[in-house]
Amino acid sequence: MSEATALFPLKSLLVPGCHLDLQIFEARYLDMVSRCFRQQQGFVVVGLESGSEVGSGNLRFGAIGCEARIIDWQQRDNGLLGIRVLGGRRARLSEVEVAEDGLVTAQAHWIPEQLDAALLADHDELLSLHQALLQHPLVQRLDLPPVEDSQQRLAWQLTSLLPLPLEQKNQLLAIDRPDERLQRIGDWLQQVQA
Repeated sequence: MSEATALFPLKSLLVPGCHLDLQIFEARYLDMVSRCFRQQQGFVVVGLESGSEVGSGNLRFGAIGCEARIIDWQQRDNGLLGIRVLGGRRARLSEVEVAEDGLVTAQAHWIPEQLDAALLADHDELLSLHQALLQHPLVQRLDLPPVEDSQQRLAWQLTSLLPLPLEQKNQLLAIDRPDERLQRIGDWLQQVQA
């Protein structure tokens, strides 16, 4: 199943089950947010590989993005609109178009999530790292749901929280199985330590 959806290219990434705070000031995105409210639908956040977040020329972004559902909004002290979005389904993107106002749209082919699985002893180090990250005051404000015994939640939250390059985060977003995603994160962390 696919549907036309608005894209929000960013130099950061949204992943399923995690939040992202956005500041909206361009007319095309204010219109998009208004449409999302009226039609009770989301948009897709996609990792911006090259080009500027402001403007629409010469953009290059990942082939997979994450659905963003607006869960809160407020007028910021600077007068701009602030929204908090929650990551939903992943989408493979095709048939990209740019409207006259610069809003980028694409056909979103929704990717079904693989079945979750319980954490294993192999995941103990990653779970300890996750618990250490949760102690940081900025992370505490994110209001992340408990990982409990979920490979899926641990993998997505580590993807969101770790300071990995956008290219690596895009690779993790493209992996279907949570155990493979955790394995890749573990491999990268071992390379950094070596």
